[in-house]
Amino acid sequence: MARLKVEVATETLRFAAPFRISGYVFETSDVVVVTLGDGMYRGRGEASGVYYMGDDVPAMCAAIERARPEIEAGPDRAALRDILPPGGARNAVDCALWELEAARAGCFVWELAGLPPPRPLRTTFTLGADTPEAMAQAARRDVSARSIKAKLTGELALDIARVRAIREARPDVWLGVDGNQGFVIDELPALADALKTCGVSLLEQPLARGREADLDGFVSPLPIAADESILSFAELERALGRFDIVNIKLDKCGGLTEGLMIAAAARQLGLGVMVGNMVGTSLAMAPGFILGQLCDLVDLDGPTFLAHDRSPSVDYRDGDIWVGPEVWGSPMAVAA
Repeated sequence: MARLKVEVATETLRFAAPFRISGYVFETSDVVVVTLGDGMYRGRGEASGVYYMGDDVPAMCAAIERARPEIEAGPDRAALRDILPPGGARNAVDCALWELEAARAGCFVWELAGLPPPRPLRTTFTLGADTPEAMAQAARRDVSARSIKAKLTGELALDIARVRAIREARPDVWLGVDGNQGFVIDELPALADALKTCGVSLLEQPLARGREADLDGFVSPLPIAADESILSFAELERALGRFDIVNIKLDKCGGLTEGLMIAAAARQLGLGVMVGNMVGTSLAMAPGFILGQLCDLVDLDGPTFLAHDRSPSVDYRDGDIWVGPEVWGSPMAVAA
């Protein structure tokens, strides 16, 4: 492999409005953008890391700097999995390698991945936690949304009121909720029954990471998805018997290469597959869109929270996301 020039930039993305989940309120999101070039071609990758694991911008930059000599040597994507651990640093470098390889080959990333031409994907649009009335109003306002995911905070009675208000406001949409680790096992029967009554189709990460065994023997009336509980390929088997669906985020697992591996292995284990995102620009959503072609559920709405996105950008229309070849993953996207 040719030696690579490694450029690392950091950016602060500002939210259009404060965004609340269980235990956190976000107004900005810091990201790392890696550009790899060989003198003729280049590739890019964006990562925001995993905030609840301390995988922030300083940590990502430090990891890339430690691995800089090995990255500059031009590893392939398989070798990169041995150079960097799962997390945002590897995600940014891995996605840059995918785009660089596509530019060199004069093709699209989806072709490199052995996939058919991509199609628009139905994506969820996320409602940050707020009062039931405010969340219902937000659901009504986003008339184009066909799938909604509501953030909960672990306040059982209030969360149930939130879901009921959203469902009353939008009886037409697919509805899921994200507990963001806010509940304990003793609360799950009441929560799950109320969600089922409201026509909720998915309960994501109700318990804290590390409490997966608490789900042993729990029979849920609706599917439960693992997010924080399953970070990487190495942790996938802990989902068995506890979760129905695995939410793959490229920042967690370390890039599109490992994301595709998790999706294939999850299918073999009888698990459903979802692609999600940490907040990021269209550059961060584009690799997830490739993975989303293999998924049952898609949650790629990160740019909708931002005051400003990159240009060119992904297209949200009639509840779907579309990523054109000019955004990422083709020679067109990195043409000088």
